[in-house]
Amino acid sequence: AMRHLQALTSGVSRRASIQRQLLPVMLAWFADGADPDHGLLAFRRVSDALGTTHWYLKMLRDSGAAAERMAHVLSSGRFVGGLLERAPETVAMLGNDEELRPRDRASTIAAVRRVVDRHTGDPRAAAVAARAVRRREIVRTAIADTVGLVDLDQVGRALSDAAAAALDGGLRAASARVATRYGGQLPTRVLVVAMGRLGGDELGYGSDADVMFVHDPLPGAVGKDAQDAAMDVVSELRRMLGAPGPEPALDVDPNLRPEGRNGPLVRSLASYARYYERWSSPWEAQALTRAAPIAGDAELGDRFVALIDPLRWPGGGIDDAVVREIRHIKARVESERLPRGADPHRHLKLGRGSLSDIEWTVQLLQLRYAGRFPGLRTTSTTSGLTAAGEAGLITPADTETLLAAWRLAARVRNATVLWRGVPSDALPASVRELDGVGRIVGYPPASAGRLDEDYQRVTRRARAVVERVFYEPS
Repeated sequence: AMRHLQALTSGVSRRASIQRQLLPVMLAWFADGADPDHGLLAFRRVSDALGTTHWYLKMLRDSGAAAERMAHVLSSGRFVGGLLERAPETVAMLGNDEELRPRDRASTIAAVRRVVDRHTGDPRAAAVAARAVRRREIVRTAIADTVGLVDLDQVGRALSDAAAAALDGGLRAASARVATRYGGQLPTRVLVVAMGRLGGDELGYGSDADVMFVHDPLPGAVGKDAQDAAMDVVSELRRMLGAPGPEPALDVDPNLRPEGRNGPLVRSLASYARYYERWSSPWEAQALTRAAPIAGDAELGDRFVALIDPLRWPGGGIDDAVVREIRHIKARVESERLPRGADPHRHLKLGRGSLSDIEWTVQLLQLRYAGRFPGLRTTSTTSGLTAAGEAGLITPADTETLLAAWRLAARVRNATVLWRGVPSDALPASVRELDGVGRIVGYPPASAGRLDEDYQRVTRRARAVVERVFYEPS
């Protein structure tokens, strides 16, 4: 710490002079954070990158709120600091509350399209530019989250909007690259369908982008050419967005498609129709409860939704055999997918009473009753749960219990990423880490034990509801 202070304040430069004025106050703010040492280190790195710019030190000198917010954010965990070190110019957001408000999806997509269109001759540079816009929106959201300007629902929407914009830009860049092999025009239209948390607008900081790919050949196109072109586009899209580079990668995961990993990466709309008519499995209808077109041809998206709605919102519900199969799959997931050695009472995604438990319960209610209750026809877990309560399918008390557990697990999962800087699905075991996560969630200092107790109590109650609503025969 002393070496960092010396490096920041030594010399007769304007930068050193201003730092000598700032640091006595900022050190107290760093000390109030959960990780003061890392906060000071991150501050030095950002200052080294921005020290010669005229606006950076002026902002810190003239805006005590910006300086305090920077100290708070950098000492609250490693995630935001790491992003700021890679793109220090985004520090400018700290000085303006309005800059920290999440942008809506249309605005973010428009921003991505502008930068992609500026790189029409270089699709790879276009994809990097799209990823840069997504990184900026993640930074905006993470800072606002850390300082308490947004709630969990706003975080989920903002991260989902950023991913949607990156997918839109990546699809444009990939399509342009592949179109050159077909005389400048693709022989098919391509659609990206969001699945899982992305489809529900409930992404977390460590979430992948679960998707399915659909295409529809243009009139007169040869079927094989259309399929090959669509395959080339989606493969290029995944490579462009997931490749290592200066901007955060977006892992585009297509494993919720029909037949899972064994199925074709992309299918035509007609192929989906044939598959769903003849061979669709209950788990595939369940996965479709969170399907939402997110990028690509809008008219094709409408047709795809019209195709899958009868599957995910069946008018007569599902029969008892399908209910039993879904329950059996869920039990198998609990026993097989939990990582070896993981404590089921502390796993935020697959643990007892955690995210997966609540999501499967909502999805089973949707498959059984969405045909009768339109409010259940939503891709959002929380909206579906609220609708189930309003329809009288579960009691108000059970609704609140499940909502509380889902929100707490999701908030802790996000906070764990903000603290550690890397994704994690386990409630931290160390007191120091748990205290840091608790501070981000909103607990006072030295509340590791309290957070642990609250999490165990809330998820224990949720599991009791899940066992009654999901597993017990109706």
